[in-house]
Amino acid sequence: MSLLEIRNLKVEFDTAKGPFKALDGVDYAVDAGEVLAIVGESGSGKSVAMLATMGLLPNTATITADKMEFEGLDLRTLSAKERRRVIGKDISMIFQEPIASLNPCFTVGFQLSETLKTHMGLKGRKARDRVVEILTSVGIPNPAERLSAFPHQMSGGQCQRVMIAMAIACAPKLLIADEPTTALDVTIQKQILDLLVKLQQDSGMGLIMITHDMGVVAETADRVIVQYKGRKMEEADVLSLFENPKNPYTKALLSALPENATGDRLPTVSDFAEAGGF
Repeated sequence: MSLLEIRNLKVEFDTAKGPFKALDGVDYAVDAGEVLAIVGESGSGKSVAMLATMGLLPNTATITADKMEFEGLDLRTLSAKERRRVIGKDISMIFQEPIASLNPCFTVGFQLSETLKTHMGLKGRKARDRVVEILTSVGIPNPAERLSAFPHQMSGGQCQRVMIAMAIACAPKLLIADEPTTALDVTIQKQILDLLVKLQQDSGMGLIMITHDMGVVAETADRVIVQYKGRKMEEADVLSLFENPKNPYTKALLSALPENATGDRLPTVSDFAEAGGF
């Protein structure tokens, strides 16, 4: 049995211009100890799929699925209280922009302690010691001194590490990383990716990596799902995807990589679409 299994997931938003279908029958599953990458251009529904799984979409969204199970637990039927016991503890998510995800009014130490208090019942000295331990594990220098820092007093890379610390604080079984290296410089990107992979390997948790960077996919993933306009185009193990892509859209993505350039200009997705590929 998969750690997480989603079948025929559909998401539709009510907008001023009428219904908008963001996802149209997406399937995916991830096992413990596996790294699944979900790739595609902006607007392909990658983040929406994860937010729907987490139960974090607004009331304007209509979510349906034939199956949405985590370790056999039906996520579709959970009450708000039951969902809070799972989300943040067994399933955690690292969001795209750490500065926007961290509360600017509270210190880093307080926000991390709240997670431990809510899900593990840790308070006082025990909570503080655990926070220092977690910040150390994600590479925050002088972690004890950082407990009193506010998010705006930390760099983008440090805030991203704090978000990772918050996500792994309760030793989740599944971690979702939504564009975890967005807006970070190349050196910090490499450090964050290495950190996520190490944490995943050390704990044996499942990891879903949402990205549009095929280089990240090649370095980190075991299996890949390619999405386009709310639909799944292709699913394969990472080696097969790069060596023998089946879907025209996947071929378009790979052909657009600078290292695959063969002429004066890179091909675009529209070049493949115009040829009738998808």
